[in-house]
Amino acid sequence: MERDELEGFLTLAEELHFGRTAERMRLSRARVSQLIQRLERRLGAPLFERTSRRVVLTELGRRFREEVEPHHRAIEDAFARAAASARGLSGTLRVGFSAALTGEIAMRAVDRLREAYPELAVEICEMSFTDPFGQVRERYYDVQFMELPVREDDLAKGPTLLTEGRVLAVAAHHPLAARPWLTMEDLSATDLVSVEGDMPDYRRDLQAPARTPSGRPIGSGPAVTSLQEALMLVAGDRGALLTGAHTAVYQPRPGVVYLEVVDAPPVRYGLVWRAGEDTDAVRAFTQQVAVEAETASTPAIAPAELGKSPALLTE
Repeated sequence: MERDELEGFLTLAEELHFGRTAERMRLSRARVSQLIQRLERRLGAPLFERTSRRVVLTELGRRFREEVEPHHRAIEDAFARAAASARGLSGTLRVGFSAALTGEIAMRAVDRLREAYPELAVEICEMSFTDPFGQVRERYYDVQFMELPVREDDLAKGPTLLTEGRVLAVAAHHPLAARPWLTMEDLSATDLVSVEGDMPDYRRDLQAPARTPSGRPIGSGPAVTSLQEALMLVAGDRGALLTGAHTAVYQPRPGVVYLEVVDAPPVRYGLVWRAGEDTDAVRAFTQQVAVEAETASTPAIAPAELGKSPALLTE
């Protein structure tokens, strides 16, 4: 099996679109199709079902991806580590994280980097709650592990590495607190706490939407500058907070109840850095975070913390 066949297969398995696969690999669509057909002939069976409207993995393709992808990633990681060692990867990499969950994964990645590249100094710190892009733009951080989407022209981002559901934090005596779970329509019965500061509209609309999916208005609560301030206001019934599910585990608080919002868009996390500045250190960190995120054991969210809902985090 040739390397380009394997890379073509894994890229198409991720994108499920020949055009995007060709763009990522910098090949023509015809060349990508040739690679896949050649690999399928080697195996003796189709790896994808192709129609005019979609591309999907066959059962064989799904199993083949599950077995091959970890080995391919391990080879790439080993090559990157060897190349970095040969170049003498050094200097200082500054890493920002947005939440306890991303910080935990980033710290494990940092520890592995320090072992692999002892001459590389890595500094890690929690990024700004109110200005998600200012610190990376001002070079306070070289890379940030944070919530997606990011639609800034001067910033580059990697793929989604981790997703989780959303919960609504409400006061224990709030009328919604007795519910086992909520939908986005239920948010019309609350005033949502928002984040104060320089926040793009597309991110603000995810964190504190103004309307439910059917168009019903959602009240606007006070603006806050930190998570602790938000939870203090929630406990005092000054507003409700729409947040990632892991908050229920990492931030339990008397007087606050977390309720699963079953149809809310998931929270996605990935890496962000300045466009055109994906240095060797940034690439090494990106690869290691991807490994740690995939193998992370995410915390279970107990029924006592989320009514009757199950765990909401997935790798």
